[in-house]
Amino acid sequence: MWYNVSMLDTNDLQLKNRDELIRLVTLSQEKLTQKESEITTHKNTITTHKNTITTHKNTITTHKNTITTHKGKITSLETLVNVLTDQVKLLKHSKFGKSSEKYIDDNPQGRLFDEAVVPPTQEAIEADEEEITIPEHQRKKRGKKSLDKNLPREIVVHDLSDADKICGCGKTLTCIGDDTTEQLDIIPAKIYVIRHVCKKYACNHCKNTIKTAKKPKQPIPKSIAAPGLLAHVLTSKFQFHLPLYRQEKMIQAIGADIPRNTLSLWVIKSSKLLQPLVNLLQDEILEYDIAYADESTLQVLKEPDKTAQSKSYLWVFGGGPPGRFCYLYQYHSSRKHQIAKDFFHDFKGYLHCDGYYAYDNLAKDNPDVKQAGCWYHMRRKFMDASKVSKKAGMADWFLKQVQRLAKIEKYIKHHKFTPDQTKAYRDEHAPAIIEKIKAKLDELQDQTPEQGLLGKAIHYALRQWPKLQTYFEDGRLDISNNRMERSIKPFAVGRKNWLFANSVDGAHAAANIFSLIETCKAHNVNPYDWLRETLAKIPACETLEQFETLMPFHFKKGNI
Repeated sequence: MWYNVSMLDTNDLQLKNRDELIRLVTLSQEKLTQKESEITTHKNTITTHKNTITTHKNTITTHKNTITTHKGKITSLETLVNVLTDQVKLLKHSKFGKSSEKYIDDNPQGRLFDEAVVPPTQEAIEADEEEITIPEHQRKKRGKKSLDKNLPREIVVHDLSDADKICGCGKTLTCIGDDTTEQLDIIPAKIYVIRHVCKKYACNHCKNTIKTAKKPKQPIPKSIAAPGLLAHVLTSKFQFHLPLYRQEKMIQAIGADIPRNTLSLWVIKSSKLLQPLVNLLQDEILEYDIAYADESTLQVLKEPDKTAQSKSYLWVFGGGPPGRFCYLYQYHSSRKHQIAKDFFHDFKGYLHCDGYYAYDNLAKDNPDVKQAGCWYHMRRKFMDASKVSKKAGMADWFLKQVQRLAKIEKYIKHHKFTPDQTKAYRDEHAPAIIEKIKAKLDELQDQTPEQGLLGKAIHYALRQWPKLQTYFEDGRLDISNNRMERSIKPFAVGRKNWLFANSVDGAHAAANIFSLIETCKAHNVNPYDWLRETLAKIPACETLEQFETLMPFHFKKGNI
């Protein structure tokens, strides 16, 4: 048993010996040391537990972060799955679905009359945004279409025999009229030889003079190809998309043997002969203040420093004053931004184009160029989103709004408004629709993932928005760049038939001939008639004025 030192009074201490006191003090100190050690141990235990708790908290935080990361990955993968699913649906639709981009809403009447109809009244345009009414369909008259009165006629008279002209009563029948019907027939292509005979004259008196009549200069000197045959080859390939190997067989079938290499050489030489007119097309486009641009791919087999499988491009430009509109195709080995910059280097005015960045860079370098965006190109993005959706959604809402803008343009076109009338009509009826579209785009911008088709459409529309407003500035401007896209289609159809250009020279020749043929078509000129007469006359042209008289918009058959 031990005693606390504090419990001993002075008298007791005096009674104890010194050793006992020392023992008690030592024992107390040991107890204190033990207690202090226990306290230190407990403190260390508490610290360890705190560290353990901190470690667990850190582990929990790490797990939470891992869960958040996995949730993000799951969301990203779900988005990727949705994007890929949309792409698969879109690819299936492009392969097996309708290729038309015309939007038909859920209105049964809209599905029944799936064609463009000009609204007869203003009320049809101002229909409520939730329901676009299709105007009453104007049915075409049934029956056979009458034949063109300008076609040549061969009269074949069918008459009764003399015996059948006798009546049963014995009297001769009197003709009281005719029953007339018409049918079409065709004379197959016929090839023939033009023999040029140049008369020679000599003086029988002095015997010193001989004169020979000169034949007109020919498109290809020392060639058997007459202007008509060259025109036939060019239009067959570039207007009707017949490859030269097929033409070789067709010409053989009517009596001549012309290898396709020869036909190819004729195409290239004809293109070079017509180059001055192609240059004039470019001048017409750049001298006017409204132009158009687009581009499409082209495969050229024998191109320097490129493989046969690589892509080249055919750029198409358009423009010119009323009555002189021109198309110009140019072959280039790439889609570099510099191509647009070089072509429009000195251009001043409006440029209809899509969202390709080359045109943005052009506008930065040339402040005199103002881009006019394409509403129908924007619509195509929402059409893609609509195609992959089973139910009508926001993509369909945007399509309805663009359809309302299109109805305004149809109304303008139907009534043949002047540019001033067009601008006034647009300013009155289009802004309300456009404000709704912009408000909806702003609302959905942060709510819709950009990776999806709808998100891509929304963000594309917002990026293009300033350019989409340009068509309000001038009544001569179009709401879309469809004029250029339509001009690309003949080339695309031809590309499906002849697949590729064999050489760079062939690609340049194709661009030149396409330019002239499409310009002819723009002015309702028969390309064969124009080419035949132009190829006959252009070898003799020497001055700019002479070349200008050969332009397609000046052409009248038989009187260039």
